Amino acid sequence: MRDVTYAMGISLDGYITGPDGGIDWSAPDEEIFRFWIDETRGLGVHLLGRRLYETMLYWETAADDPTLSEADREWIDVWNPLPKVVFSRTLTEVRGNARLATGSVAEEIARLRAEPGEGDIAIGGATLAAEAAAAGLIDEYRTIVHPVLVGGGTRFFPHDERRVDLDLVETRPLASRAVYLRHRVRR
Repeated sequence: MRDVTYAMGISLDGYITGPDGGIDWSAPDEEIFRFWIDETRGLGVHLLGRRLYETMLYWETAADDPTLSEADREWIDVWNPLPKVVFSRTLTEVRGNARLATGSVAEEIARLRAEPGEGDIAIGGATLAAEAAAAGLIDEYRTIVHPVLVGGGTRFFPHDERRVDLDLVETRPLASRAVYLRHRVRR
């Protein structure tokens, strides 16, 4: 069965955005960007909320920019063909290799797990991940923890007063002073 993973860069105090919505503190350096490229290669599909989908739309046409780095072009080659499922109450259409979700997060994950295919099912976005976590559908939490305390904003982990036991299965210090942590949900 395909695993469901939730991966993002977070502050040491557990936020994916600061109080003002800013993410400048988590801008990836080359090492972290290449790390995310490699992680994305192992995905079979990516589930996104509307805000993250709209942010990532940039990459659909970015290939036309002659100033892109080699890593940017590599990211486009990995990200654009990756199937995506977008959850939105307001969008009526999506572009690229994406489709709008027709069911709940739980229904879409069940459908994707039942279909033939390889690679993990990734979830992007805190709201969408919170729904999946509440239903007990996340198999792994993957974080790059940045050495900064932002003091508030959007939390990475849902705040639903439910205990989830985890096993640490991988750690990797990064040159940028960040640390990659991969935790598997103990079942």
